[in-house]
Amino acid sequence: MDLKEFYYYLPQELIAQEPIKNRSQSRLLVLNRNTGRIEHRIFEDIVDYLNPGDCLVLNNTRVIPARLIGARKDTGGKIEFVLLKRIGINIWEVLVKPGKRARLGSEFVFGNDRLRAKVMSITDEGSRIVEFFYEGIFEQLLDELGQMPLPPYIKTKLEDRERYQTVYSTEPGSAAAPTAGLHFTNELLEKIRQKKVNTAFVTLHVGLGTFRPVKASRIEDHRMHEEYYEVSAEAAEMINKTKLKGNKIIAVGTTSTRTLETVGDIYGRVKPQSGWSGIFIYPGYKFKVIDGLITNFHLPESTLIMLVCAFAGKDKVFKAYEEAVKKRYKFYSFGDAMLIK
Repeated sequence: MDLKEFYYYLPQELIAQEPIKNRSQSRLLVLNRNTGRIEHRIFEDIVDYLNPGDCLVLNNTRVIPARLIGARKDTGGKIEFVLLKRIGINIWEVLVKPGKRARLGSEFVFGNDRLRAKVMSITDEGSRIVEFFYEGIFEQLLDELGQMPLPPYIKTKLEDRERYQTVYSTEPGSAAAPTAGLHFTNELLEKIRQKKVNTAFVTLHVGLGTFRPVKASRIEDHRMHEEYYEVSAEAAEMINKTKLKGNKIIAVGTTSTRTLETVGDIYGRVKPQSGWSGIFIYPGYKFKVIDGLITNFHLPESTLIMLVCAFAGKDKVFKAYEEAVKKRYKFYSFGDAMLIK
């Protein structure tokens, strides 16, 4: 398929720059993937579309303050790191800006020399493998020196770090938030549980795939970057029990979807496991596990919009996006939500 098929026009003013005051008051576009029918609701109305016995699958990853601003040790030239993936205790894969300052062997300092880094190698995609040197606990230093790695289309400073976290985030390791989950509050989750809808938590640490544009003109030639995932025995049991009873699995976000479709067998059953997923879902893919999807509105020509089109059909999705633009929905990370049922 041609990459251009996944382009759509979006007015810049519809890109949300900050989260709304109440998470669950975001707008919700509901798309029926069988009929193409569209409804307009508020996110807290999601309860109306869930049935007793269904299971919501949520990604409990937690965003780390992965953006570090420092300087090259020998020249003092400014450098920006975004931590993408932990490879060893002190070894990380990072995005570097500007890349020309991060040659093999280059050394950098952050926070008045409290944290140092050396470039060990350069990947095929251009990211760097670096080793960090420090005294104390790395996570504490990162919390003090790092910033939240907000996407480049968000220009407004984030006053409260927790607004770029889901309320159920427990497992640190992501370079970006699983944004579909940002709409849930603890009160809404409790209302969902009171309706006898189950919840299961999986982990996928969001990495380079979120930042990397599709450059191949044929989307089949695009290669996804691998991201670490974990599915616990408890989550697997809940998902399998739901499937066995004929109830629905509703994935919260593309990250939960990719985790489930990575571990699911041809019968839709999942096993407890962990590993690295590089699954790329685009139209033509046959879904094994999920029956519904809660997601945000995604960038044109991104792997995320391709996944959504694979689930609901490209024509229906683009019609829904056209409607969302017309109705002035807010798009991307801090934007409004979509339920595909």
